[in-house]
Amino acid sequence: MKTLRAPHARTGWRARLAGLGAALLTTAAATTLVTAGAPAAVAAAPTSGWNDWGCRPSAAHPEPVVLLHGLGGQAVSNWFYHGTALAAAGYCVFSTTYGQGAFGDLVGGLGSMRTSARQVDAFVDRVRTATGAAEVDLVGHSEGTTVAAYYLKLEGGAAKVKDFVGFGSNYRGTSLSGLGTLAKAVMPLLPDVTAFVRSQCASCLEFLAPNDFLDDLARGGFTVPGVAYTNIMSRYDTVVTPYSSGRIDEPGVTNIVLQDRCGLDLSGHLAMAVDPNVNLLIQRALDPQSPPPFKCRPALLAPF
Repeated sequence: MKTLRAPHARTGWRARLAGLGAALLTTAAATTLVTAGAPAAVAAAPTSGWNDWGCRPSAAHPEPVVLLHGLGGQAVSNWFYHGTALAAAGYCVFSTTYGQGAFGDLVGGLGSMRTSARQVDAFVDRVRTATGAAEVDLVGHSEGTTVAAYYLKLEGGAAKVKDFVGFGSNYRGTSLSGLGTLAKAVMPLLPDVTAFVRSQCASCLEFLAPNDFLDDLARGGFTVPGVAYTNIMSRYDTVVTPYSSGRIDEPGVTNIVLQDRCGLDLSGHLAMAVDPNVNLLIQRALDPQSPPPFKCRPALLAPF
């Protein structure tokens, strides 16, 4: 006698698989947002010496510095350390929140990075007008490096930028320690979930290679002539994986692995936002003619 199965029994495994895939995709997006943007959890506070629109660049530091936060970060919380330190070193420093989503300026970097690059262009123009500077320097963290690279290459930024320094840099996407790779694999099976994630955090999906955004960024090379690029990476980065996604082997690029300069620095992706060694490397890249001396300071903040 043939055993009859109820329709739900035949489809149960599909439903369970779909549920697992949906959970994986949303978890990957949420993990990217939370880990990459953890500095945004710090309550926004008044800036200390930066975002001063009356600041005029000095002869020693003629280019104002524009800071670009990471995914889930924003104009103040991502930069309370480096912004303050750069201003104290005599730079005119400005920051903006780009890629706003449902939370407005509290959480940035959620929109498509193509749109974010255009927002950066408008902010750079505002800084140039306010300061009278022909060019600015860019300093980016995490997604801020990706947006900066896209802006320089595809949104006309090369004519307005002299130096670009990125830390926790990312130009090829991330496997997110394997979670992102799995999420990418289930996306074709879950179009509705994928569409929802895209509506809330388009940049999260743009970091899952391969995709058109990353292809456009890489096509013909990542860099543009006339801009000096510096990338600062950490071997202990667990958000941008592999960390070599932040390396560019092209003319005019300096690639620095943090631990090659300071073996006692265990800082990962997030900790680099408050790392004095990283700040010195940023300052040395911005002012190669009169760089501050580099002194390795132990930092035991791995794996974050």
